[in-house]
Amino acid sequence: MEILGKDPRTIFIGQTVCYSGSRFTYGTLDKVPLEKKIELPIMEETQMGMSIGFALEGYIPVSIYPRIDFVLLAMNQLVNHIDKMYEMSQGQINPHIIIRATIGSKTPLHPGPQHSQAHTSALESVLKNVYVKKLTKAEDIVPEYLAALKRKGPSLLIDDGNLH
Repeated sequence: MEILGKDPRTIFIGQTVCYSGSRFTYGTLDKVPLEKKIELPIMEETQMGMSIGFALEGYIPVSIYPRIDFVLLAMNQLVNHIDKMYEMSQGQINPHIIIRATIGSKTPLHPGPQHSQAHTSALESVLKNVYVKKLTKAEDIVPEYLAALKRKGPSLLIDDGNLH
């Protein structure tokens, strides 16, 4: 995240972006300047909509969801807007958004099935213009985020929950 934070186009939005409270973001945003971070309450669909707005204004939002399960609450924006924008605009608009999420870890404490499901295959089946990648090896994290920064379109990167 430090590398992404150095790009003048990036902005980080989501829960536990400015304030610790999630194992997923703990320590990973420490070197991102505070002025590039926007802490949001729990409002997943609005967060995804804000990501679209930032992208349309030339930013590259890094939209952080502490669990992939929470992305399900933003499916309208993700499936009907971000994924279809390229087609609806006849190739003129392809929102450059990086969506960061994780599959909830089941150890040392199991958070329950609503926080630990792996939805990668389902998301891949409904998203045609969003790059979806499940990160299963720690050494893939930096290369995948750098590729997402260079990619001219939306990316959804999902940590498998055991990388942190």
